Amino acid sequence: MHRPLRIAVLECDTPPEKINLKYDGYYGVFSRLLRRSAETLQHEQLNPDSGLEISRWDVVTEQAYPELESVDGIVLTGSKHNAFEDAPWILKLVEFTKRAIQDPRVKLLGVCFGHQIIARALGVQVSRSAAGWEISVCEVNLTPAGKELFGLDTLQLHQMHRDIVSKYPPDTIPLGDSPICQVQGMYLPGRFITVQGHPEFNEEIATEVVTLRGAQGIFSKEQTEDGLSRAAKPHDGDVVGMAFLRLCIE
Repeated sequence: MHRPLRIAVLECDTPPEKINLKYDGYYGVFSRLLRRSAETLQHEQLNPDSGLEISRWDVVTEQAYPELESVDGIVLTGSKHNAFEDAPWILKLVEFTKRAIQDPRVKLLGVCFGHQIIARALGVQVSRSAAGWEISVCEVNLTPAGKELFGLDTLQLHQMHRDIVSKYPPDTIPLGDSPICQVQGMYLPGRFITVQGHPEFNEEIATEVVTLRGAQGIFSKEQTEDGLSRAAKPHDGDVVGMAFLRLCIE
């Protein structure tokens, strides 16, 4: 019998109140994604009920981190914060990420802000996009490596960002691009998978975030309406979850 796969979710933000209460933070959102992905994957080494041991770590307020020897995989979540800022907790996260990438055993999944933090840890600039926001379910054009990794020709993913990774770090494999964002995902075999999109989002989460940001004036009326019109589109979040789990059990 295989021991459970130990995955640490580094919570880089707290979801909007309604989502936070229903799903138990981003820990709960990602737990659902990973367990659903494990069930779909049907891998003999990964029982969807007993095969995952998922822990949560508040890296913003508590600035708490797991010991690398105690985990097999690490998820860096999205965040409303900017990955290029120099707040103490962000600098601490970047330093931890550097150590995790160098660990020969631990695997990482970087999502949106987490994708950008991994790029920053590898010495690449993260900045605002001149193209503006990318919102709700959008199509990602996959590279040949992306098609092989995800088993699809294109990837439909929820998006919620206006910050971008400026270029690919050395030795990383490009996974895809979109008209708004040229670095949609990065892959380093045996180390990490990153995506600029949100595989963990669903219609309810995206609708709540878009609606709130529209009410706050962060999104224009046109952006809000456009985002809401695509929030219910089918997406491939579970495909990303399965790719990460396969990486963890290689």
